[in-house]
Amino acid sequence: MQYYSVLLPLALILALSKVLSKLSAKLNMPQVVGMLLTGIIIGFINYIPNQNILNETSMEEIGFIAKLGVILIMFSAGLETDIKQIRSVGAPAMVITTAGVIVPMGLGFLTACIFNGGFHTGSDTMLDNLFYGVILTATSVSVSVATLKELGKLSSKVGTTIIAAAIIDDIIGVIVLSFVLALKGTNGQSQPPIKVVLMTLLFFVLAAAFGSATMKVLQLAEKRYPHHRLLPIFSLAVCFFFAYASEKWFGVADITGAFAAGLFLSRNPESGYIDRKSDILSYMIFTPVFFANIGMTVKFTSVSPDLILFGVMFIIAGLSGKVFGCAGASLICKYDKKDSIRVGVGMMARAEVALVCAQKGVENGMINSAIMPFVLALIVISSFVTPLILKKSYS
Repeated sequence: MQYYSVLLPLALILALSKVLSKLSAKLNMPQVVGMLLTGIIIGFINYIPNQNILNETSMEEIGFIAKLGVILIMFSAGLETDIKQIRSVGAPAMVITTAGVIVPMGLGFLTACIFNGGFHTGSDTMLDNLFYGVILTATSVSVSVATLKELGKLSSKVGTTIIAAAIIDDIIGVIVLSFVLALKGTNGQSQPPIKVVLMTLLFFVLAAAFGSATMKVLQLAEKRYPHHRLLPIFSLAVCFFFAYASEKWFGVADITGAFAAGLFLSRNPESGYIDRKSDILSYMIFTPVFFANIGMTVKFTSVSPDLILFGVMFIIAGLSGKVFGCAGASLICKYDKKDSIRVGVGMMARAEVALVCAQKGVENGMINSAIMPFVLALIVISSFVTPLILKKSYS
């Protein structure tokens, strides 16, 4: 095995992703868009006759690095979850988030059923169709937060609601993702729903107990070694252990274990320091490789006219599901019409979590890999549209 064959593709990914990420940020889009475009551009090397850059060995090793990248991404998402923010808004955020999960998931499921065998197919196909809906449950409010901050509305009722609802959305979305993947089971062997529920609950109960014990150990370490690299190193060890335990022992997705580890550690007073240090590791190599790997494995040749129509309907379902679901729930919670629309639009943007969900579906054979360009299009469109509508609503 020529292990060094991965080095050239790795160099291309890191250099190009940095340039395109900066360009994406200047265009007010998530930096992950630049990383994805990096992968798509590098992926065109496959069309060069007799090329030996993206060979089997290099792609296998890039895929392995990418798998570590997604675990670190979800760990960071858990670390950045602020439980106190949820309490500041309370019940309205929960209602808005619930609608913002159910409505787009339902629309995504209906769209997939229409284009994938109807409503009378087998349970496995229906589960695969449901996964398309699961992809649409994710929300990324980084664009919305930046826009509201620019407008001086971040601490307003709308801003606080969007942030709190997005936090709950991440938690619910990860649980739903893990539940559907567990139902599918390994090697395509479906699992009984009651078993999936019990194993998921057992995982979170034991994770909470282990997480509390870990917190005490970290607190002792902080007193003796404040702001020491020992803390992020130990935290990463906890992340990898949770990811392994969830997948191996409970049949719960490894990314759920990583997210749970970050969620429990987010209560630590040094969580910000841990997050910064783990981000350095993640964004230096693992995160760019994860998103670039998605772009590199996209096969545009498998995009048929039917799939294009499905992809367009999928994007419409993703955009409208969040807007109507969250805005409708806001009206129920007695927000006025303008604020309700602002909340709905603010929850519309997608980024890395949607891609993580989609990639998991591809890896488990639940969705067509050719849908990935449309997931990217959903991210780009929502990233452009969200700030435009928000700014106009306040003008």
